[in-house]
Amino acid sequence: MFLENASQKGWIEVICGSMFSGKTEELIRRMKRAQFAHLKVEIFKPRIDVRYSEENVVSHDANAIRSTPVDSPQNILLLSSDVDVVGIDEAQFFDPSIVDVCRELANNGVRVIVAGLDMDYTGKPFGPMPALMATAEYVTKVHAICVRCGNIAHHSHRLTSDDKQVMLGAQDTYEPICRHCFHELMKGKEREQ
Repeated sequence: MFLENASQKGWIEVICGSMFSGKTEELIRRMKRAQFAHLKVEIFKPRIDVRYSEENVVSHDANAIRSTPVDSPQNILLLSSDVDVVGIDEAQFFDPSIVDVCRELANNGVRVIVAGLDMDYTGKPFGPMPALMATAEYVTKVHAICVRCGNIAHHSHRLTSDDKQVMLGAQDTYEPICRHCFHELMKGKEREQ
């Protein structure tokens, strides 16, 4: 899938999808493979993401890998000198400068693996994710299963009435749903208004 040869020195991989689609699980899998290959790796996540652990990147399936929480993308540059692979989880929570940070790392010969939600709970592109996908050499879109009908899900439906774009949560706050179920829910909300 990825051309890991000596002539290719740095690139960006983006793993995107809805909540519960396996984004973090895939990030952890790729990072552990790099560690197994004796590559020097560093994993980062936004400091605000403390759902399962303050220090580790943890998937909803409780798979974990050590990480460094950071306040801004610039901290990633400062903390990732002399590494072969950089992993970044929950990239949608970073400001747009994450794109330039990833480009700089890749231009300096680092393999950059970024995971994040591609859409927010309203179905709109989320933060810097569209720009990250546009600049990446490899984009993997992973899918969940719709909890309402069993189809492929790519929407993260919020189960609460909170309308802030950034709201950390898990199964009690979000559910994965397909395009059809999402569209039906949105039509119902429009009728209620």
